[in-house]
Amino acid sequence: MSPQRSNDFTRDSTGDLKSQPARRDFLASTAIAATAVGGMAAGSFASGGHSTSAQAADNVAGSNSRLRIGFIGPGGRGFGAHVKKLCDLRSAGRAIDLVGVAEVYQNQRDMVADYIKESTGTDPGRYVDYREMIEKENLDAVCIGTPDHWHHKQIIDSLAAGLHVYCEKPMTKTVEEAFDVEQKWRDSGKVMQVGVQSTSLAVWDEVNELLRQGKLGKVLGFQTEYFRNSDVGQWRYYGLDPKMTPKTIDWSRWLGTEHDLAEDMPFDREVYRQWRRFWPFGSGMFTDLFVHRTTSMLKATGLRIPGRVVGAGGIFLEYDGRGVPDVATVVADFREGVQGMVTATMCNEASRINQLIRGHYGTFEFGNGEGFDGFDFVPERGPVTHVRQSAERIKTKAIADTTRAHFENWLDACEAGDPMLCNNPPDLGAAAIAVVNLGAQSYRKGKVFFVDEDRNIGNDDPGWASRWEALSKAGGPVQHIPGWEAGDYGSKQRTPDYMKYGGPWIDGKDPAAGS
Repeated sequence: MSPQRSNDFTRDSTGDLKSQPARRDFLASTAIAATAVGGMAAGSFASGGHSTSAQAADNVAGSNSRLRIGFIGPGGRGFGAHVKKLCDLRSAGRAIDLVGVAEVYQNQRDMVADYIKESTGTDPGRYVDYREMIEKENLDAVCIGTPDHWHHKQIIDSLAAGLHVYCEKPMTKTVEEAFDVEQKWRDSGKVMQVGVQSTSLAVWDEVNELLRQGKLGKVLGFQTEYFRNSDVGQWRYYGLDPKMTPKTIDWSRWLGTEHDLAEDMPFDREVYRQWRRFWPFGSGMFTDLFVHRTTSMLKATGLRIPGRVVGAGGIFLEYDGRGVPDVATVVADFREGVQGMVTATMCNEASRINQLIRGHYGTFEFGNGEGFDGFDFVPERGPVTHVRQSAERIKTKAIADTTRAHFENWLDACEAGDPMLCNNPPDLGAAAIAVVNLGAQSYRKGKVFFVDEDRNIGNDDPGWASRWEALSKAGGPVQHIPGWEAGDYGSKQRTPDYMKYGGPWIDGKDPAAGS
């Protein structure tokens, strides 16, 4: 175990929200000179900051016939998924060029750039500061694969520079940042995809249509999971390398101290490589894993921002210096009268719960994971529904490589210039963050979080329960998922004849007298 470290570094919840001009004035507007890289620790980054043949003289802004893409922080997922999938898609004929790599770890930067050069025949520009890459490489788009605490700033900077964005999940570190990204994205008109690849499965749009048509009757809730197990502890399987040193990694830039993204702390390979275990940089399973399944369920139901969120859990086994829990559950209640639950442990994988959506007239069961070619409809019993229904297997299109499909979807949207072609745009990304991040904060702070209809977040809403009680007393109306088309189907109770004998006796008079 490494020396004891704090898990409670101060962090700006909103990041740098200053407006910024287009990419040609980008570095000047943020007071970053082109010599910034050279001004770092002596001898640290000899390969950083040079422009190469990837930037052809005739590729001026606005005249690109091919999409010029740069990579920000292509570490594990950023290299294994972002870089490699886009290299494959380029080889398959997509009109893209991979022209820049911005990475604070020298060895990783060179490995990624060398891979791109070998795959495409063009040596990409190599940078430490992503803003210099944006300025010099005449980009059309970026792929962001940095730790969570950097996402908000890098997204905002990229959108402000007029670029399309693919950002690895979670979209941001905090809910406030997520709402800001959503608004900046809407204002920008640019294409942005959040990297929850399972949203590129056709099944979720198909399920949404069935739900809106009333297949399950009134939708009541969903449950989902992301169980894992490991003999070394979750995320400790990311190996530490003695080549990771303050001379090869720009530690201050990785922390983001210049932008108040994290407090300064001594260099630590464990924090650098296994940052998901520590609160200043990630939120453990809440934002690394729960966000996957939660996003899919939100897409399937059409739900977005929850009204009430509570989280629970603890560190019950993985006593290795981590801050994040190894057992956790989040419950989110929505104003549409739906409850969502996501739960897991990082210490047991063999007995996962099924993913499902429940309605008054039946249930959709999806099994585990995302590699399925269908799902099951399980009807409720006839005496409840008074409708003749049979159990059935509903087939759907299986996708062998969801990550590739997700990048293809993003490229299609970029080429069309249509932000709403993306399968996981920022409005969906923000909704998922509202569920999982508020769940994490609830667990840490021991509070319940409420989000009002204006997206104000608080810890107290004494009217939450009374609103549902008022609907009951008034006899409805029943609240439904967005786009509901089925009227009262599966949404009303039968009133037995004997209920006419109910009611208060006023002045000793039977309310049923004369019935």
